[in-house]
Amino acid sequence: MTDKAKIKEVFTSIQGEGPFIGYKQLFIRFCGCNLSCNYCDTDYRMIDSVEYRLCELVELIKQHLDCHSVSLTGGEPLLNTGFLKEFLPQCPLPVYLETNATLAGELGEIIDYIDYVSADIKLASCTGGNDLFSEHDRFFSVASPKVLFAKIVFDSNITEYEIMQCAKLGAKYNIELILQPMMVDDNIALDKDFIQKTLDEFLKKYKKVRLIPQTHKFLDIR
Repeated sequence: MTDKAKIKEVFTSIQGEGPFIGYKQLFIRFCGCNLSCNYCDTDYRMIDSVEYRLCELVELIKQHLDCHSVSLTGGEPLLNTGFLKEFLPQCPLPVYLETNATLAGELGEIIDYIDYVSADIKLASCTGGNDLFSEHDRFFSVASPKVLFAKIVFDSNITEYEIMQCAKLGAKYNIELILQPMMVDDNIALDKDFIQKTLDEFLKKYKKVRLIPQTHKFLDIR
């Protein structure tokens, strides 16, 4: 049993990404991540984190029942599966998981307690990392019984191969793909014509695709 977790911050805000834009959520940001993406702008280090007991977190959530859901974010929240197995059955709000979609085994341990899955598809051309399509495929097979969608951060280096693989995953699991142009600070880092062209290339291969930037940055909220 794990009844404690290192948490970077807990705060209420408006969801600014994907199809749930505009909903008020309680965000719980866990420390640590198993990836290191070039564009990551989130501080999820243990420095200045707070150790929460399970009962403390449940009581905190009870003070925010006006929220649509609790967003488990990070870093990568699935690195805390031991804690989540104890915490989630007691969570008094629906659970919205924000994840890099690489830890299928860990997800399987808590999937019964998750309501919404916001899964990233990590492109090697943008992250500077490895091809993760096989990992994403295994993850989506576990997540697919839930409300699932995938976000895809892209830059000018996106390849035809990556577009095709994303389209295949979308079709296999019949999920919506949300394209998210890379941002630098609060500004979109890509030319509008390239953004339109990228969306059109996706739509040639798969129809359930939308382009939604990080709107919380435009609103100047967390």
